[in-house]
Amino acid sequence: MTTNEPLQRLLATTEKLIYANGINATGMEAIVNASGVARKTIYRHFPTKEDLVAEVLRQRDQRWMQWFIASTTKVTEPKARLLASFDALEEWFSTEDFNGCAFINAAGECGHASKQIGGVAREHKLNLERYLAQLATAYGAADPQKLAFDVLLLIEGAITVAKVMGEKTAARTGKRLAEQLLLQ
Repeated sequence: MTTNEPLQRLLATTEKLIYANGINATGMEAIVNASGVARKTIYRHFPTKEDLVAEVLRQRDQRWMQWFIASTTKVTEPKARLLASFDALEEWFSTEDFNGCAFINAAGECGHASKQIGGVAREHKLNLERYLAQLATAYGAADPQKLAFDVLLLIEGAITVAKVMGEKTAARTGKRLAEQLLLQ
């Protein structure tokens, strides 16, 4: 994918629109109007809206994981790094444009209708789980993969509760529960 300015503007605009409004509620006309990129140009690079959304989600995965990793490396002690996951979430939940997990939203909205979008969402969750397994290994967990999966469930639960119930402090509860897991 080229990094020219119109395409980057298209991807950024599409991400903003679908994150705020959903994939199905965001038509190509809205994307064209908001991005200023001609429909012909869009379809030259992305034959379908699904291709465009999948690329947007792939790029979001890279940025989100970079942010998440950076947030957990502010501390060096392995236990603190695992728990810092929830501090990062709490910070994210407090942002003005927080609208839940873009990947959960996309997978939920598209269901099985889009293997491509569902695949990108799944890969994001696997990337997160792999990173958590690295943290669990550094922590010295007896079963790093199990701990990673348990923490992943707490993270996903916190994100969902923050989005659906508006409970911005869900990450604190997730952190408290993670601390209990680390005592086992």
